[in-house]
Amino acid sequence: MRLGAMAVTALVGAMLALQVGMAGTMRSYVGSPMGAALVNFAVGTMFLVVAVALGRGSLAGLAQAGAAPWWAWGAGILGGLYITASAALGSTLGGATFIALIVAGQMVAALALDHYGLLGFPVRPLDAWRVAGALLVIGGMFLLARQN
Repeated sequence: MRLGAMAVTALVGAMLALQVGMAGTMRSYVGSPMGAALVNFAVGTMFLVVAVALGRGSLAGLAQAGAAPWWAWGAGILGGLYITASAALGSTLGGATFIALIVAGQMVAALALDHYGLLGFPVRPLDAWRVAGALLVIGGMFLLARQN
């Protein structure tokens, strides 16, 4: 099961790279990164309405959203900021560099979240292997971001 989850996650990562290019293209048509993000979220919302409606018992679960902690509501804002940044900066930096910078930032934040068990993550203390892995990711980001 873990291997399947890892493969699906890698596929989602590949889709994020596609999304950066798509958001940048939309920005050129609507005139602003925020406008491109709005279009992205409108289309995504329509997709999710259909997907949730077709899911098993999914609509009933939405009633429990009000019981979520206050900070859980911020995920939508962070998603909007990500899409806005991809629309604004992806075409400037290039797809590989943009994604490498995103992954490097995610890696540093995820290590802290894991180490302290924040936001519902299980505690996974920092150790030399995890730090080395993060440093390799960050090193890769610098290699991708270099100017020829």
